[in-house]
Amino acid sequence: MIVTSERKKELFKQFGGNDKNTGNSEAQIAMFSERINHLTDHLKIQPKDYATQQSLIKLVGKRRSLLNYLHKTDITRYRKIVADLGLRK
Repeated sequence: MIVTSERKKELFKQFGGNDKNTGNSEAQIAMFSERINHLTDHLKIQPKDYATQQSLIKLVGKRRSLLNYLHKTDITRYRKIVADLGLRK
């Protein structure tokens, strides 16, 4: 995993409020999105890496679950995170 600890702290500070707030839904979604982007780039280079493909599918499912939860609980936070991360839905 190429996401460094500095990048994680930066993401958690930007989306979670501070770098210690790692349990925030927005912070977790941002972290999953960062890892998904990295794995997608890796699979473009190595298309037969099936283990990475499987983990990518699991990460997308986890992110989708968190987005569904956020959509049900607070629609404004959901819309903000989708706009900030540039997600399609």
